[in-house]
Amino acid sequence: MGWSLPEITTEWRHFPEKGGRIILVCNHESNPDQGLASPFGIRNELLSKVDKKYFYDYGFGEQPGLGGTTTVVYNPKTRKVESEFLSLAGTHRNCAGGPTPWNSWVTCEETMRRAGDGIEKDHGYNFEVPVTSKPKLADPIALKAMGRFNHEAVAVDPKSGVVYQTEDRGDGLIYRFIPKVPGKLAQGGRLQALVVKGWTSCDTRNWQDLSTDEFKLNKTYEVEWIDMDDPEAPLDDLRYRGFDAGAARFARGEGMFYSDERVYWVCTNGGRVLKGQVFAYTPSPYEGTDREQEAPAKLELYLEPNDGEIVEMCDNLDVTPDGGLLLCEDGKGDNFLVGVSPAGEWFKLARNATGDT
Repeated sequence: MGWSLPEITTEWRHFPEKGGRIILVCNHESNPDQGLASPFGIRNELLSKVDKKYFYDYGFGEQPGLGGTTTVVYNPKTRKVESEFLSLAGTHRNCAGGPTPWNSWVTCEETMRRAGDGIEKDHGYNFEVPVTSKPKLADPIALKAMGRFNHEAVAVDPKSGVVYQTEDRGDGLIYRFIPKVPGKLAQGGRLQALVVKGWTSCDTRNWQDLSTDEFKLNKTYEVEWIDMDDPEAPLDDLRYRGFDAGAARFARGEGMFYSDERVYWVCTNGGRVLKGQVFAYTPSPYEGTDREQEAPAKLELYLEPNDGEIVEMCDNLDVTPDGGLLLCEDGKGDNFLVGVSPAGEWFKLARNATGDT
């Protein structure tokens, strides 16, 4: 997703800073064998300049994690970058993530690589990066209670402190994490998977070759959540266990965004012709508590155009100030930023003419 060197992609979010400056926290979707994109030099010759304690996975000094994040401080008045620095080191394939209400960025590993063959630790976790203009490396703490799976993005409900998560798998689930202490993710919590109430093991993908019932467009479905045991999933089986227990299945959940008391997410190859879907989730007024059943959360298949001329495999999204959506394509050839107005009108906003991605 985003701008790329071969096999390397970056996703970012901006935060306002004093004096009108903007802080960008940039992910790096890089593997440890991609030395061309290493912040430590092509042959990692600069590795010794960073204290080993700031790496999640040092790779025995031979294959350090090359994902992580970079923080950029930009002044829109002067149109200049005032500073940039490495803010998380030693992780793998940091694909997306999401901002928190407490001024941090949760960055997500899109990998399930295990320790071995030069890799010191298991991967597939979230990490939290403080938003600051002062050069600083984050403590590389894997947020293990949030689950080990092929992460993509997160969104936080500022009212409840609940964190929602997408899984970039063709048969993935939608998860939520209820922290023990809101705003303190490293202190642990409960991992749960989304269930469509009254529809056990619902399949939302709407693929033509499936024999399942259609997940209706613009219909409201009530939602409940089930606890997930063994969230670190050494067998990479969270999505299978969740589905067997009744959780709903989604087609490559990717970008996710909270706005105006709703959580939106995209499913890149959902729909009859695999061009993408957008879902909208409205939390319960008692979200994350024992009273949820009094007023269950709601789920809606918000958009499914099934037309590549309209949108081609939406990958990430944002909500515009007027309540519209902005979708980022990740198809073949040229990709566009595609807008959807609050009235449901589609339009092409910008073209990313980089060829195949």
